[in-house]
Amino acid sequence: MKKVLVIAGPTAVGKTSLSIELAKKLNGEIISGDSMQVYRQLDIGTAKVTEEEREGILHHLIDCRELSETYSVADFQKEGRLAIDAITEKGKLPIVVGGTGLYIQALLYDFELGAKDESTEIREKYEQFAEIHGNQYLWNLLQEKDSQAAASIHFNNRKKVIRALEVFDKTGFSILTPKEKPKRLYDYFLVGLETDRAELYNRINMRVDIMMTQGLLKEAELLYNRQTQQSIQGIGYKEFFPYFEGKESLEEAIDQVKQNSRRYAKRQLTWFRNRMNASWWDLVQTPDTILKLEKEIEKWLDS
Repeated sequence: MKKVLVIAGPTAVGKTSLSIELAKKLNGEIISGDSMQVYRQLDIGTAKVTEEEREGILHHLIDCRELSETYSVADFQKEGRLAIDAITEKGKLPIVVGGTGLYIQALLYDFELGAKDESTEIREKYEQFAEIHGNQYLWNLLQEKDSQAAASIHFNNRKKVIRALEVFDKTGFSILTPKEKPKRLYDYFLVGLETDRAELYNRINMRVDIMMTQGLLKEAELLYNRQTQQSIQGIGYKEFFPYFEGKESLEEAIDQVKQNSRRYAKRQLTWFRNRMNASWWDLVQTPDTILKLEKEIEKWLDS
């Protein structure tokens, strides 16, 4: 089995800096496991690694989609595996970095995301329901049928909600718990990054304030003018739409970004704790433990 190092966890815990440091030490290349960093022009709100921060380390699956294009778990699964193969063939270590749990799980396992035969009729039924009743009512329907999937999907992500409903209707199983247990495809070592909850929330709030000084509002306005696109679903963008429409103040919109980002971080932690076997580290409050972490990774690489 090919070896794959994975660095996962919520936003603002140091995944990017750790990945760069380990890539330099371990002769690695990085694969982004983030569902929004694939989009060009969305740099600030997605906390996309800059060219300077990359320090010459090659990154994959960043800036590979236009704002008008869709991007699915299946796309990431296919392209991520191709990247792992290419990096491994060069004699380098693939390092997957991100916080989108379903994407990472689908990459590492022979994960069947749903029924193989697509059902246009079911999808159209739920599309029509959403158009009439709205995203919240559609999500409520998923909550009634598959509360496990609903807990991991934001109510405004209509595409994922409909996909989860479709899978449940066709198979009787949650999209998160397929009938057959998926097989592990790689010898992976999963580093989970976390920190004290109060510290995490403070870092998230500070990050949003910094993003505002860097031009987050301009990126949000760009997406506001493209509201039919999948790319508008990202946290940190759609919260500004009421501001652009004169329904909220800028301060209220910023507070909403912070609140949704904190809630998402909590969901990210819950996902990785419940679904993936991770080795957990707090490099925010105990940065010196990185030496112990590096030794554990080296032991895994030598095994």
